[in-house]
Amino acid sequence: MRHTYNKRRTETLDYLQSMLGQLRAMAEAERCDMLTYLIEMAYVEVSDIIRGDRPATSHQPKHKDLRHG
Repeated sequence: MRHTYNKRRTETLDYLQSMLGQLRAMAEAERCDMLTYLIEMAYVEVSDIIRGDRPATSHQPKHKDLRHG
């Protein structure tokens, strides 16, 4: 069961990386610098996740809502 999840996850991440690469090329061809940069950051992020350099989730500390003391 775990093997199936890992295989599906790997395939999904590979697909995301491929799509992001294509989107990055399209944005670059249209000279959309900021969009190219943001897509590149997503591409790097998924690459890090695939290599195991970064967890797929990040736990953000919950901030206290100052309006409600």
